[in-house]
Amino acid sequence: MATKKEITIYDLADKLKISPTTVSRGLKDHPSINKATKKRIFDLAEEVGYRTNHFARNLRQQRTNTIGVIVPLLISNFTSTVIAGMENVVNKAGYNLLISQSLESYKKEVANAKTMFDSRVDGLLVSLANESMNIDHFDLFFNKNLPLVFFDRVEEHKNCTSIMIDNRKAAYNVTTHLIKQGCKRIVHITTILNRNVYIDRLNGYKEALSENDIKFKEEYLIIGNLSQDAGAKAAEIIRQMSPLPDAVFAANDITAVGCILALNRAGIRVPEDIAVAGFNNDPVSRVIEPNLTTIDYRGYEMGETAAQHMINHLTGLSNIKTTHTIILRSELITRASSLKS
Repeated sequence: MATKKEITIYDLADKLKISPTTVSRGLKDHPSINKATKKRIFDLAEEVGYRTNHFARNLRQQRTNTIGVIVPLLISNFTSTVIAGMENVVNKAGYNLLISQSLESYKKEVANAKTMFDSRVDGLLVSLANESMNIDHFDLFFNKNLPLVFFDRVEEHKNCTSIMIDNRKAAYNVTTHLIKQGCKRIVHITTILNRNVYIDRLNGYKEALSENDIKFKEEYLIIGNLSQDAGAKAAEIIRQMSPLPDAVFAANDITAVGCILALNRAGIRVPEDIAVAGFNNDPVSRVIEPNLTTIDYRGYEMGETAAQHMINHLTGLSNIKTTHTIILRSELITRASSLKS
């Protein structure tokens, strides 16, 4: 697909019937340009998809050999392994990564997308923030035919590929395992249900309950921010329940660990009184006692797959639009935290 012509300050000046110097100063928020003129300049720049030229030396070939990455949190073990996989692929292909984090904020994700666009990245790899209710801020890339790949936390779009695991099936397998251990009062700890990963994990949990004639109870669904502290707070809620639940399935490992530690402090034994399972197979799952049952899906492999798909597109070996969803494997890892029998 042909790349559309880059918009320059001369194009903006021509449309606004003002000088290129005025446009340049307006875009730099120069005090000599009045507010009304600045607004006209910024509004038109956004409308036509003007990109601030941070890499003028590459203007002629319209390439920076840089791929942007937006992730929710850089401190996540999963995210760090994803980025390691991406770097392995892109560096071998002569590209670099420009990395930013949204901190789960929709507003920051919007700002990050604009920064990546203005930095003239050749393509963008994105795992969506939990707050993001739409992806309109990526229209800058779609309108310019710039490739975009979603990974892990994805949103369907006709112009890009999504790379993920089958979260519904994985959560179904965890919940089914707990039921086979004799558990029937299973609490699910998750977060606000905006993203595919958490919606699908909840649906897999519900499906396993239904197949085993166990009624889903709203009070067994605990919403938090999926931190260790959120796991401890969930444990306090669980302690007040009567009868006491006999299992907990947390949507990530760090929350499950927080829950185990709090339950232990309260004299509730894991797994004898309450079995616990998590999700992600973070290193902490093998440190906590008892070791944590979890779902393993390889962040490094996901990063490599996303990056290779992007490189293949940029080098003309494939088209981003040819495959809409790539499903990677995951595996239930059974450890002592859930073994009642």
